[in-house]
Amino acid sequence: MSFTLNFLNSVSYPIMGAVVLASSESMGSPTGRVADRYSSLFTLPSKRKIFTYLFALSLLGGIITLISRNLSLTNLFLGLVLGTSLFFTTLFTDYLSSNFLMRSDPVLNLRRCSFLSIPSSFILYVFASAANVVGVYNGNLWIKIISAGFFAALTFRLFVFSTVSSVDYGKRLLSALLHPILLLMILSILPISEYGFGFYFIRPVLISIFLASLGIHVFVSLVDAAGEEALGIRSLALFKAFLANWTENLNEPLEHFFEKLGEERDVRISLLGFKTKKGLKTVVIVPVVHPGPFKNVGSSPLPHMIQSTLEEKLKCPISVPHGISGHDLDLASQLQNEKILSKIVEIAEFKGFDSHATPFVHSKVDGASASCQIFGDCALFTLTLAPETMEDLPRELDYAVLRETKKNGLTTAITIDAHNSIQGTFHPERAVKPLSEAAVDALKKALSYERHPLEVGAAKVNPKEFSIRDGMGLGGINVIIVKVGDLKTAYVTIDGNNMISNLREKILSRLKGLGITEGEVLTTDTHVVNGVVKVDRGYYSIGEAIDQKRLIDYIEKAASDALKNLELVEFSWREEKVSGIKVIGEKQLNDISLSIDRTLKRAKKTAMFLFPTLAILLIAILILL
Repeated sequence: MSFTLNFLNSVSYPIMGAVVLASSESMGSPTGRVADRYSSLFTLPSKRKIFTYLFALSLLGGIITLISRNLSLTNLFLGLVLGTSLFFTTLFTDYLSSNFLMRSDPVLNLRRCSFLSIPSSFILYVFASAANVVGVYNGNLWIKIISAGFFAALTFRLFVFSTVSSVDYGKRLLSALLHPILLLMILSILPISEYGFGFYFIRPVLISIFLASLGIHVFVSLVDAAGEEALGIRSLALFKAFLANWTENLNEPLEHFFEKLGEERDVRISLLGFKTKKGLKTVVIVPVVHPGPFKNVGSSPLPHMIQSTLEEKLKCPISVPHGISGHDLDLASQLQNEKILSKIVEIAEFKGFDSHATPFVHSKVDGASASCQIFGDCALFTLTLAPETMEDLPRELDYAVLRETKKNGLTTAITIDAHNSIQGTFHPERAVKPLSEAAVDALKKALSYERHPLEVGAAKVNPKEFSIRDGMGLGGINVIIVKVGDLKTAYVTIDGNNMISNLREKILSRLKGLGITEGEVLTTDTHVVNGVVKVDRGYYSIGEAIDQKRLIDYIEKAASDALKNLELVEFSWREEKVSGIKVIGEKQLNDISLSIDRTLKRAKKTAMFLFPTLAILLIAILILL
């Protein structure tokens, strides 16, 4: 039973108290703990390996079961026959369970059912061998030991099926019973016991089924109660929803709970569009929404969703850098994503174009860097702490920059969290003051420059050799070149979650060879890369698993392509507030995390008392029979 509890403990980590994590993403935060725990998950072997292990275990179990009774060449041969029979019987029961009884269950396919049969087979073989050693001259004792093994294997299987499967209880019980009952029959019918599987087994088998069912019912009720007390949601229902996402990428079950637990917020969306006489050249979209919490859940895939939707509609490259937002603005479900997408599509009808902008300027205060470029009455900012670690910046920075921008006579500010350097611990409270001061200084510098017509070039490259497991999202690499006077500036946006420290500097240095003297490297902070690899942080940042030289080559090519299509443009910006968007915020994440901790503690305490008590009760009953 400790095996199953460890399984439950490890896989439950990623559910918001975990993916999840003690990562540098937000040290000590609920989402940080959620994502960090994602890295504690284990991956099952391939189906072929599972079948190989199961075959080897069956042969070994058959041989030891027989030679433990009498060491001879005959028993060795019969043991091979027995092991082969046990193996094919196990495959048969696993096939029935996965393809018929568990057909509607998203998690328990043939591979996982067969993996479950490895420990349950081992339990039965150990007890069968013990019965042949201890009860060889006492048939009654032999039956009782075998029955105890049946109880242990059944309890284990019923525990796993009840905590993992979503099918009704009758199917779970039958699936749990099939394997041990058929193996028990084989171990009794073959020349191991002169008693056979008959009347002698009826009472101990029925008692075992009753005690196992009773124990699991009590366990599930007590564990579910912990979640209901904390969240009003049954713990195992939430756990099963998470498993459906982890194993089969089904986001709907988990998002159902996020919708129930979420709270409504208003979020801001900003667009900056550039057009030529032929039509739109490129658009920068900055939603103040966090792309989390992990994999395909909530707003994790939102940057690429925005990019692909708008590229199809507007027929031009789209960049979606990270707005200033944290996990308190993770959207609860795909329904909320659609609301954001619909609003962006609605407002992506630009009007009131201008043609003069300031050059790109930057400022640095105590290691914090800010850039500013003014387009008409809109100031575009980027903020970074590179090469020091930075993660999600506090939203108060967004408010502070917007306030200062309006004080200086402009209408609005679009502020981008560059999210482009990670190498250790991040202390957001220390970042606010220097970043705010750097932004204000950059704004004042930009305001001091004259405005000129501008040229813009844009290009996109999507390297097929880099995958989500490497840390690269489906959005690839977008480069926008803005030329004001003789100054060429590159805005490089990479679809990833942060960037390895010092890579930004390497990229900007390479671009200088193209005559691009200024610029910033941005990431989208997509969380589709989170929870798909087993590493400490739960994901690879850009440049950590990806070959950096190849990446820079791709960026250089995109920048070269953008330089080739530089042309005079006009620009327009749009800003909209979207009301009633349901988020699964920091409070909800914290509540889920605390609920998980409480559930695990109760599960361990309950299991440590309940199952040994049932085992003792079974032994006492068997002694009296």
